[in-house]
This record gives sequence, structure tokens and C-alpha cells, in this order.
Amino acid sequence: MAEAGARYGWYGDDFTGATDTLATLAEAGQRALLFLRIPTPEQLASAGPLDAVGIAGATRAMAPDAMARELDEAGRFFADLGIALLHYKCCSTFDSAPEIGSLGAAARALRPHFPNPLLPVVGGQPNLGRYCLFGNLFAAAGAGGSVHRIDRHPTMSVHPVTPMAEADLRRHLAAQGLERVALVDYRSHEGHGAGAALDTALEAQPDAVLFDVSRPSDLTALGALLREHMKAAPMLAIGPSSVAQAFAGFPRAQQTAMPKLARSDSDGNLLALVGSLSPVTRVQVENASGYQMLAIDPARLISEPAYLDALRREALAGLAERNIMLVTDQPAGAPAETGKVAAATGALLRAIMNQARIARLVVAGGDTSTLAIRALDLWGLSYRSPCTPGAPLCRAHSDDPRFDGLDIVLKGGQMGTPDFFNRVAETG
Repeated sequence: MAEAGARYGWYGDDFTGATDTLATLAEAGQRALLFLRIPTPEQLASAGPLDAVGIAGATRAMAPDAMARELDEAGRFFADLGIALLHYKCCSTFDSAPEIGSLGAAARALRPHFPNPLLPVVGGQPNLGRYCLFGNLFAAAGAGGSVHRIDRHPTMSVHPVTPMAEADLRRHLAAQGLERVALVDYRSHEGHGAGAALDTALEAQPDAVLFDVSRPSDLTALGALLREHMKAAPMLAIGPSSVAQAFAGFPRAQQTAMPKLARSDSDGNLLALVGSLSPVTRVQVENASGYQMLAIDPARLISEPAYLDALRREALAGLAERNIMLVTDQPAGAPAETGKVAAATGALLRAIMNQARIARLVVAGGDTSTLAIRALDLWGLSYRSPCTPGAPLCRAHSDDPRFDGLDIVLKGGQMGTPDFFNRVAETG
């Protein structure tokens, strides 16, 4: 049990988004720690008193049956901790589908453990360029980029696994089993209208209530509603890190110039693993300087053990003198192949990390981050400092002294400015 009586819990459907919620809570003054699986009693004790407990998962890439098994166990764990609000942290672009990463499947698995009559779905996270208006989701293309309706977004509309073909989140969720989703639109957040709008919506006993978020001030009104309705029973909420922003208060306006990163506590160079195929990440790779680039052929990586070993040896030799960036060289193909490549890159990372001493690890790509970090002997992450919105600098927790205290940054495909890899190489 958590001695401090943590009130907030979150389950991230991938590792990159889970660290964004960790940063949101920590920056709001919450004592928060992100576990990489359901923690043992010893790991909970080692973490000390906590206000917020997170688990980084991989359900974004799972079929509904596998999600149900994973999330039922997680829901029971959080309920036993006495969590008042469990946040199922999905991607801010809501990319999901009935057959993979289903948000409806997540709700069905977790709701029995958190039986509050209100199931809020929070659409939009303005500090990441995500906006929900009249139930329709809009997203910027990269940091500061043009804003597109999500079904016309240049990347998310053609996502290789879960392309977003519907902008109305009510329709998107209905296809995943949440058939009756009410809406509290952004106009209700002005004054004190949101409470009345929510009361009206709940009269029909909907499966969930979708809340527009168009600007940071909307989150203040939403936070008050959540805290009031949490009094009735433990609550499940679905959405990006804006759920945590609403609950804990968003302490900082979006920054255009991020501060320098905290100085690394470790010696050595930086290792970057780039599995993301997004145009945003590819521009960041093209702008990177000071790295030795090693291209990864995905087909060879999953079929030739000797090729993995050759990459390991080349990376180890390079790390002795400079920063190394491993980059997936071409698209992986079908979703099943994407999963195999992510798992193989995780195996490659483990092989390198078992022998190298590095100052900082950076992994780009949602599925890649999840499987790569799970391949290492880590049990948790805590927040160190800002890096770029959506991708903070974290500290690793491990029983292995080689990894304990390691700097880690996990970046989703849409996050960061063009100079991201240059900034993240700074050590003070």
C-alpha cells in the first residue's frame, strides 16, 4: 500500500505519453513516480511517500482481449491503493481503433474498479497544440506548426497502425464501444455554465462525457468539476495529460524557449535510438549535429542475429568517443512487422547498454520507447527537468547500479522542435 495515500493514479498506454503526465504532476508539486510495471511492495517502499502513482503500459499496441487482461490487473492494483482518480492516459491525438489500442476496451476493463457515474473524456491539450471544439479534435503538425482537423492531419490521418479517419471524438469512441457519449462544449466553461451542462448531460446516463478543451483556462473549470464529482465514488478519466493539468492545476504557460537541461550525473556520451517514422522526427534527425549516425535496416534486424551483433559492436566503438544515433532506415511495413522491429530495437538497445556507460539515453517513437525501455533492467522513472513539451528529462530507477540514476528522454513522433536532438545533447 502507498503510505502517503496517493489520490491520483495514471496508466499510460505507451511510455512516452506516460512521462508527459509524470512531468505535469511533478511540475505542479505532486510527489509522483512512474513505475514500468505494477510495482512490488519493496519498490513502492523505495519510492517513498507519493501523491501520484503511475504505470507505463503498452496497451496502445494491444488487441482488446490482451488489453482487458492487462488493465483488469492494473485497475485492481490502483483500487487497492485507494486512488480517487484513475487517469487512463491516451495519446493527445486519440489515435486508436476498435481492434488495437481501443479506448472502449480500456474503459470496459477499468470502470468496474472505478464506479463513479461520471466517466470524463478530456479532448485537447493546448500546450501540445491539441484542441477540441464541439467534439472535434484538431492538432498542430509539429511544435508551432499549422493546426489541422485530426482526420486531415498530415501524419495522424495516415498513421501506419491507427490512422485517424474521424475527427468527431464521439463517433470515434462509439466505434470502439462507447456508444453514448455526451458533450460539454467549450462555451460552457465560461462563467459557471459547465456544471449545469454536465448535470444535463448526466441525466441521460451516458457511457461517457466528452469535454471540449480549447484553451488552458478551460482546464481550470474542468478541474473543479472533476474534484466535485470525485466525492461520489472513485473515478476513471480518459484523455491526454490535460486530465492531470485539470486535476493538479497547470503551473506553467506554454514556453517558447525551454531552459537548459539539468546536468547529467553520469559520465559518458549520449545514445539516441530513433524508431519514429514521423516527418517531425525525421526533420529533427536531419538537423542533428555532433552525432555519429548508424542506420538500422529493419528487415535485417529482425532476421539476422549477426547483423544485430555488428550494430552493437559499431555502437560501442563509437560511444567511446562521441554521441551515437541509431536510426531506423526505412518503414517497417505492416503493423505486425512494426511490432517486431520495435522489439528487435529493444534487444539491440539492451545489448549495447549492458556494456556501455552513457550519460543520457534518448528514445524517439511511441512503440519503440515502450519496448526499448522494457528491455532494460529498470523499474521506474521520476522527473528531473523540462526538455521539450511532451518529452521531459527523467531519472531512471533500477536495482542495477549501471542504470540507476541514468538520464532518459522518451519522445513521441510529434513532439519537439527541429533542434530537439541538439538540445537534448546538452549536459548543463
